Amino acid sequence: MNKISSTSLIGGAVVVAMAVGLYLGVAKRGLPPEGLGMGLWRKIKRKKKPLRVYMDGCFDMMHYGHCNALRQARAVGDQLVVGVVSDAEIIANKGPPVTPMHERMIMVKAVKWVDEVISDAPYAITEDFMKKLFDEYKMDYIIHGDDPCVLPDGTDAYAVAKKAGRFKQIKRTEGISSTDIVGRMLLCVRERSPKIEDGGSGSRSGTRVSHFLPTSRRIVQFSNGKGPGPNAHIVYIDGAFDLFHAGHVEILRVARELGDFLLVGTHNDQTISAKRGTHRPIMNLHERSLSVLACRYVDEVIIGAPLEVSKDMITTFNISLVVHGTVAESSDFQKEKDNPYDVPISMGIFKVLESPLDITTTTIIKRIVANHKAYQKRNEKKVASEKRYYDNKTYVSSD
Repeated sequence: MNKISSTSLIGGAVVVAMAVGLYLGVAKRGLPPEGLGMGLWRKIKRKKKPLRVYMDGCFDMMHYGHCNALRQARAVGDQLVVGVVSDAEIIANKGPPVTPMHERMIMVKAVKWVDEVISDAPYAITEDFMKKLFDEYKMDYIIHGDDPCVLPDGTDAYAVAKKAGRFKQIKRTEGISSTDIVGRMLLCVRERSPKIEDGGSGSRSGTRVSHFLPTSRRIVQFSNGKGPGPNAHIVYIDGAFDLFHAGHVEILRVARELGDFLLVGTHNDQTISAKRGTHRPIMNLHERSLSVLACRYVDEVIIGAPLEVSKDMITTFNISLVVHGTVAESSDFQKEKDNPYDVPISMGIFKVLESPLDITTTTIIKRIVANHKAYQKRNEKKVASEKRYYDNKTYVSSD
């Protein structure tokens, strides 16, 4: 009996030793052991040191295209560090930003795929800054979209990173850019105020037509994919969320702190046009919904939510609290008659929240109006470069 036990133990030890040897031998060649998928093997290998990637940008008038770029960048590695270009650098390379640095920082920090943020990043990747990224921030790769980023002197802003072999490219989101959004606003402003001239550019520097092609896959990519728990305290807030800005982000943050699950309703285009005029909204329903979905404080979005919050809606979504900010484009929530929140008010589940920032969509539009000549000039240059991009565009795969 003892001989059998000894033989079994020796045999088992040999098998284990062979398995370990095989495992280490395969590991040295960078291949996964038998039965272990490559995806899981990569995760195991990276456990000691997460893959850190860096992406920078102006993130002026941040939109779902920016968010999609950050989503793709985050998918390349384990941790995404984002550099937000300073106001001074934007002015020197592109012209005046619409949103100041502190607002752009709020926007970027709120994107759910972002892990860290660096303020006052340079517009171009220099040798010194790249060294700082690799040595101080422990970056592995620098990422940018497939659209060219050209400096005023005609050179590539990412030439240094490409030369170092530490550059990775992602696919640009089709049909949207800050240039396009500013163009839409400039056209709206010209339609409403004939005093503002188009400088002979006609509609070339702006268009009211969105080129965004919504897909179910994109919505899934932006969604959390998780519903509320059975005993969750669900908070509901609705609105247009047009030109999604820092004011929106901050009121969503405050609303989320009041419960376990934040449900956001985005009103459809027809509802907004009826309330605020044919020039609104600037962004269409799907564009606005994606921007809201990308916010880390948001758990779920009702796309095309009704203006009135009904008893049936409250029951269907098990809403515990309906909230509204003090800063808003409309004062309907303060009406004594025909108030869209009459039902939650009567149920004692409506609350008005103090808005942290005094910013609305009109605030953003007024900034464009106040400096429309500078933005118009900037847009005319950008429209030409974007046309070259689309004329020479080649297919780039995305996740």
